[in-house]
Amino acid sequence: MRLTTKGRFAVTAMVDLTQRGAKGPVTLATISERQKISLSYLEQLFSKLRKNDVVASVRGPGGGYCLARPASKISIADIVVAVDEPLDATKCGRMGDCNEGEPCSTHDLWMGLNDKILDYLQHVSLQQLVDGQIKAVSSGVLPVTLKKMAGKAAVTA
Repeated sequence: MRLTTKGRFAVTAMVDLTQRGAKGPVTLATISERQKISLSYLEQLFSKLRKNDVVASVRGPGGGYCLARPASKISIADIVVAVDEPLDATKCGRMGDCNEGEPCSTHDLWMGLNDKILDYLQHVSLQQLVDGQIKAVSSGVLPVTLKKMAGKAAVTA
C-alpha cells in the first residue's frame, strides 16, 4: 500500500484547516500558500471532501471551508477515503484474481496489511493528529527500515 500525494495533501490541508478554522471559514488560497499545495489541486480535493461531508463550504465575503463535524469525529480514514485514495496493497484490487483468476500466494498477507492500515487510520482522529497525540512508534512496535548492503537487503529495527 502506498499513500499517494492525494492522500497526504488532503490530510495536510485538513490539519491546516482544523488549526485555523476556529476563527471562521478558511480559504483554499491561504491553505495553498501556507502548505505549498497547488490551489487547483486543493479545489479538487475539497470538492471530494465536501461531497463526502468532511468539510462544508461557506460562500460570500469571508467565506471558505470549515469542518462539517467536530475534528474528534473525523478519522484520517474518512479523509483519505473521501479523496478516493486507494488503500490497497494487493495487485488485484482486493478481487482475489491476482494469479490467473485465483488468489496469489501472498494475497492474504496483503489483505491483512490493508485491514491493519485501514483500522489504524480509522482509529486516529483529525483532532488527535492536530493535538500531536500520534506517536511515530505505537503499541511497542519499533519501526523497521530496510538497508541495502552489497546487493542484499538487511532489516534493522
